[in-house]
Amino acid sequence: MLPIIFKDIMNHDFSDMDHFFKRSKKSMMKTDIKETKDNFNILIDMPGVNKDNISVELHNGYLNVSVAIDEKKEEVNNDKFILQERFTSNCSRSFYVGDKIQDADINAQYKDGVLDISIPKKELKEEKKAITIK
Repeated sequence: MLPIIFKDIMNHDFSDMDHFFKRSKKSMMKTDIKETKDNFNILIDMPGVNKDNISVELHNGYLNVSVAIDEKKEEVNNDKFILQERFTSNCSRSFYVGDKIQDADINAQYKDGVLDISIPKKELKEEKKAITIK
């Protein structure tokens, strides 16, 4: 006989879980981009994420932000588990920041569940090029 708290879990219809996971992926990494006088700030919500699970890379003018979460709980005991739940997720976003930006120009800070990436505005010098008319 299972305790009453497990009865609802064991009798739950898990066929609708696909809907739950689709909704939760859409809510991950909500992003705001703010422009200031000197910078662009990319603010990404990542509540509950460990800073060590976040990766920010610049490659070919694209700023790539990714999160890899692999929650593992290793308990050594002789208990018989009725239910064990784990969470694994990967999510990434890419932003085109231009070829003039160097990785040393970018500052990132993670505080209170928000990743704040500051990218300086670079002056783009337009070179006038003559177009040959054929």
